[in-house]
Amino acid sequence: MHNFWTACGHQHLKLNERGWMTPTPDYWRLWLERPEMALVPESCKAEKRLHKALFETPAMQVAPADLKALKDDDARQNYKLFLRFRDDVQNAGSLESAYMGWMRSGQIQLPPLFIDLVVQAIVCNVLTGVNDAWVWRAAELLFRRQRITVQEGRVLSGDSDTLDNLQATGGLGEMGRLLMEGGAPLKAVDVKVLHKDNEERYLAQREGLGRYAFLLDLTHEIQNELPHGLILKMVNARSGLKALSAVLALWVEHFLGVAVQIEPVQKVDDPAWRWHVGLDATATALLNDLYQGAELEAKRQQQLISLFKLRFERPQDMRVDVQGKPVYLGLAMTEQGLLKLKPQNLLLNLPLPDKI
Repeated sequence: MHNFWTACGHQHLKLNERGWMTPTPDYWRLWLERPEMALVPESCKAEKRLHKALFETPAMQVAPADLKALKDDDARQNYKLFLRFRDDVQNAGSLESAYMGWMRSGQIQLPPLFIDLVVQAIVCNVLTGVNDAWVWRAAELLFRRQRITVQEGRVLSGDSDTLDNLQATGGLGEMGRLLMEGGAPLKAVDVKVLHKDNEERYLAQREGLGRYAFLLDLTHEIQNELPHGLILKMVNARSGLKALSAVLALWVEHFLGVAVQIEPVQKVDDPAWRWHVGLDATATALLNDLYQGAELEAKRQQQLISLFKLRFERPQDMRVDVQGKPVYLGLAMTEQGLLKLKPQNLLLNLPLPDKI
């Protein structure tokens, strides 16, 4: 594993016989050090005692009376959520098993932050041995919301929280925010599209604002204007869509144990279209309408970032009634240009013969 993304705690997880991630005491200690759980000067004596006890014995059972003794309501709620999360993972035996349990339940009672950090840690496991910067950057889509912009025909994906922070603070944190509020000019923060010239810089980044300050090009084709008015269309050799396809295929195999091939496509021209999966809420609605033969308004069509074709390497791994048929995937942004990919959709909605 690369030694970045350490905030998700992957370095404190061990692999079981199946190759899934099991927590160690240091994994839970890292959670106790997060801003939501860390002690502050205002922490009461009961909270300090509880925090110290959990830090020494992360798996200890906490009595309701110990939680009731906390004076701060927010702190009490944070501890309840942490303990629910910890117990879910411990009882499931691994992060992967807990994640599948939450997704299959349909009633997730944990904050999105918890789920995103779990997915991030699992992605580190999925990408073990991979050194391709595009694949790692594409994997960020599985657990971090993206802001999509179209510039000169190029579809660029940037980390939403990072871009908002940079816009608000000039990349200088709270000091930058205060300076901007005071009208002080700030030097523009350097946000680059991931390219062969900066891929090593991406892989060398550690935690902090710069960790997610690289844009990913999700363009299918690049158009070059030639003399005499000719336009040459070329496949984008470094499209992030190909990298995302690789990540999603590894994701499916890791959880479901089935090998699939995924490739981006620009349209679905298949009269025998039988199965599709939206990779986010917007794409699900778009694909459902397309499947029903509905005409999409131009505005909705522009929200579609890409389509993908998924094929099972072993048709017998599919349901009998659709064996050998491709599964079409969709990726789309909201009207506000935001993308929140739901990687669980691939695990729950593929045409498998039996639930795995």
